[in-house]
Amino acid sequence: MEQLFMIFPERMRKALLRAELSIERLQEIRLRVGRPVLLRYGGTEYGLTKDGHLTDSVDSAGMCPLEEELSQVLEYASGYSVYAFYEEIRQGFFTIVGGHRIGVAGKVVMDASGVQEVRHISFLNVRVSHQIIGCAEPVLPYLLQDGLCHTLIISPPGCGKTTLLRDLIRIISNGSRQLPGKTVGVVDERSELAGCCRGVPQNDIGMRTDVLDGCRKAEGMQMLLRAMAPEVIAVDEIGNERDRDALEAAFHCGCKLLATAHGRSLSDIRHRPLIGYMAERGMFERFVILGKKAGVGAVRQILDSAGAVLYGTC
Repeated sequence: MEQLFMIFPERMRKALLRAELSIERLQEIRLRVGRPVLLRYGGTEYGLTKDGHLTDSVDSAGMCPLEEELSQVLEYASGYSVYAFYEEIRQGFFTIVGGHRIGVAGKVVMDASGVQEVRHISFLNVRVSHQIIGCAEPVLPYLLQDGLCHTLIISPPGCGKTTLLRDLIRIISNGSRQLPGKTVGVVDERSELAGCCRGVPQNDIGMRTDVLDGCRKAEGMQMLLRAMAPEVIAVDEIGNERDRDALEAAFHCGCKLLATAHGRSLSDIRHRPLIGYMAERGMFERFVILGKKAGVGAVRQILDSAGAVLYGTC
């Protein structure tokens, strides 16, 4: 916690330390110039007072960062080398040591080729990285049938699908009593799975895992197939036609697929043209459905390709 808080200016750092927060419950810290600091903590939004207390009353009486303080956060977080993160910042975020991701917003400079620069950054969102080692161990046995099954994790936003996928990657890469270790290729478009900082994964994703960080999924899957000979390809949040085509190419090359998609049920997914097409073609042999009722990351159901329930209730 103290290492994370070192990226904040002194008065914010002192207030955050006084609040005696639990790193496991802290999800994000939002900074906006001249507006109250807001924390997402245990799933609830709080303001931060100047003397280091969390408050339900979010108003201008709370701690409000100055423009120069946001500049300090960028300097501290980048190790006084903001230019080294230039390409990442153009995408709207950059990842720091520990795998924490800092979202940025401000004046965007564009040309015909797209975003060229983000200037006058006045809004920051520090998203705290959480890795739950072992959370996928109870799930893995249901994903095995003469080896690893092509698997799609289906979840509403904020239910832990990325956390579950990350731990599955780690276990499959390292190997277990149930499954020998496999070479895993990860296309980490939003730098959330591996949490790479300057190309080095900050999260434990296993000894046999190769990562393409900040790369679009469709291009990344093709690059992995050409160059890294993966046995398993893992991607987070599929959804467009190019993703589908790249997954289908990997499927026909003999790679096992691990992917996630937003949704609440298999029926929900099957009604979407692109992902529904993959489900109906039998490209996925297992569907892991997450829900919030039993807590973030709780597995509600595990289904086979025909929709039969292997775990959970109908």
